[in-house]
Amino acid sequence: MKSSNGKTIIFRRIILLSIIIVCFLFLAMFISLLVASFPSIIKFGISFFTGSTWDPVSGQFGALPFIIGTLLTSITALLISIPFALSIALFLGEYFNSGPISNFLSSSMELLAGIPSIIYGIWGLFVLAPVIRSFQLAIGVPPLGVGIFTASIILAIMIIPYSASIAREVIGMVPEELKEAAYSLGATRFEVTKKVIFPYSGSGIFAGILLSFGRALGETMAVTMVIGNSYDIPNSLFSPAHTISSLIANEFTEATDSVYVSSLIEMGLILFVITIIFGILGRFTIQKLSIKD
Repeated sequence: MKSSNGKTIIFRRIILLSIIIVCFLFLAMFISLLVASFPSIIKFGISFFTGSTWDPVSGQFGALPFIIGTLLTSITALLISIPFALSIALFLGEYFNSGPISNFLSSSMELLAGIPSIIYGIWGLFVLAPVIRSFQLAIGVPPLGVGIFTASIILAIMIIPYSASIAREVIGMVPEELKEAAYSLGATRFEVTKKVIFPYSGSGIFAGILLSFGRALGETMAVTMVIGNSYDIPNSLFSPAHTISSLIANEFTEATDSVYVSSLIEMGLILFVITIIFGILGRFTIQKLSIKD
């Protein structure tokens, strides 16, 4: 009994220590970004978020085009990826949860998740961009090839393995008793999927989508190579643009002025806050879905 109590105390202390470390790292990162951003915050204030001019020569910095580019690219990628991720998850979690087909597709998803982002960027630039350019010519859009739409497709391909893997796991955890009860009442397989599997695993599926969205928000190299790197506010999905990550990657080595460096760090702080906001909203939604279930 004493040995069991001792192990419980040690386990609780490890959990408490882990929580303290995570909170410390989170606060340290946020405070360090905030302190390094002070020169930019003091000089530009709220106009930094509403300004659309980014001109290091004249010392004018505005984040609005890059915030829009980040959100537009990530949300578009998420919308593209969801149908494919759910289809793969349902196929592997419900229809072929074992056997050679399942093993092959599972291994393929793991390989896709492990490919470096620079490889996706090169493939997007030399293979996908010409295809997008031909599509743009067909619909009467300026044939740039690169832009938000191209970057969104690359991001969608990159995040599908994350959301699909988690969704597959939670779909596979649906109790067989629930499905068998539905079948015994005369439900078809489609009805079981719609009214039993998805409602039961909804919070887990959303968690996977949230994880993939976080990956899309912070992706850098692949997006930098295919988004076009424009400093203007995008006016369509085919427009070239910049994301916060691609801007920092392109310009941080060139920044010499203190306000310039501080502005780039403030861009990182904005991305940090955006990720936190969407994470909190996602957690809240997951809790609501869990309560509903």
